[in-house]
Amino acid sequence: MARGWSEANMQDPVVGDERRSRIAEFARHLDPEIRAALHFDDAAVIGADLLVSLCRALMDTDSSQPWQDRLEAIFDEFDIAEVETGIDYALSKIQNKDQAISWLNSFKGTNYQLFALRLLGAADFRRLVGAVKEDSAVVALAARRGLRALMPFAVAWSDAVSNMTENQRKAVLQPDIFSLELVQLIVRADEAFGEKIISTLPMQLTVATADDLVGWRPDDLTQIVNSIRGRVVESSAKRLERENSQLVRKIRGAKDALTHSEDGISQAANSLIELIDRIMREAFSKEEVLVWIETNLPDEPLLTHEKDGNVLPTKRAEALCFVYRGGPTAREANEHDDGQGPSLIHDVLARVVVATRTSLQKFKHDDKGTQEEKDRLFSLLSGLEGALLLGLSISQIGTTPGHSHDELES
Repeated sequence: MARGWSEANMQDPVVGDERRSRIAEFARHLDPEIRAALHFDDAAVIGADLLVSLCRALMDTDSSQPWQDRLEAIFDEFDIAEVETGIDYALSKIQNKDQAISWLNSFKGTNYQLFALRLLGAADFRRLVGAVKEDSAVVALAARRGLRALMPFAVAWSDAVSNMTENQRKAVLQPDIFSLELVQLIVRADEAFGEKIISTLPMQLTVATADDLVGWRPDDLTQIVNSIRGRVVESSAKRLERENSQLVRKIRGAKDALTHSEDGISQAANSLIELIDRIMREAFSKEEVLVWIETNLPDEPLLTHEKDGNVLPTKRAEALCFVYRGGPTAREANEHDDGQGPSLIHDVLARVVVATRTSLQKFKHDDKGTQEEKDRLFSLLSGLEGALLLGLSISQIGTTPGHSHDELES
């Protein structure tokens, strides 16, 4: 019977660089004819090696290097032609879902496994199975962490849009986006992923922590959201502090006023209104906003108004300029977006900021001091923090006067 490995490797596990793919390492030791028979062509091997290497690099929390440097180091280990081959192969599987599913099913199928067992022999077949499971565990852990990394933004989005009234939601070009329960979708996806994939793989061979292995459940949604919301607050504060540390103190002052002051509601509302106005004012002057509107959104309605014979930007215009970071609004049209006007995400975030300010004005002038008002103000504060996190995060693709791109990254 044919053997794929040399006798020196027969009793050893798959060996090689710990950062690389075990499947690729195994396949490279096979005779070319056996590799071809097992459908391990060069593109598949390179694609597996590149994917697993990138996953390992991103999850290397012990490294002192920024994640960008870790990825760059991985790419440096591959020839440019290999990188292109690996990326093209991965994209071809992603773009053709049916083909990818068929390809995966063929490898999991009994017929293929029996064929591989006869071709390789029992020892090498066990090595192949072990390599597949270990690589799969690495990719699965990266996928779970990637999915969970979306949760702070989902919570921020949910909190932010909750500040909008029904009429403000209807003003958005695609109001059906508000029906997407992103938080619940992520929790359900995480639960299913854990039960169907994570539980079947040797996660002990990865850098998975206890938290990584505990699945999220819909029944624990409130607890999960409350925990994630703390991270939203922290991230929002860090981004605001880069803008101006006094802005962070405004938020903390509003929270302290709500918690400790007898006049907390109106005092907190005032602090938050000042925070919003100051963020807008210090980001761009009214003159800069007007120039930005004329350059980017000259046909968009309700972005300017007249006062004492002077043309001024509306609060929505100031908010749009802020979330765009004063950058261009131009983008490619597609089936969901005609490419005209502000993008959906920018438009929603700008409207959230304006809606929050409008709601705060009501508390400023009509404060009854009830617990219901206090709860509502805490809700508005969470929504504002969520909008600021999202707005400042997406704006990192551009720069502001006096700030470099690197300074704005978290």
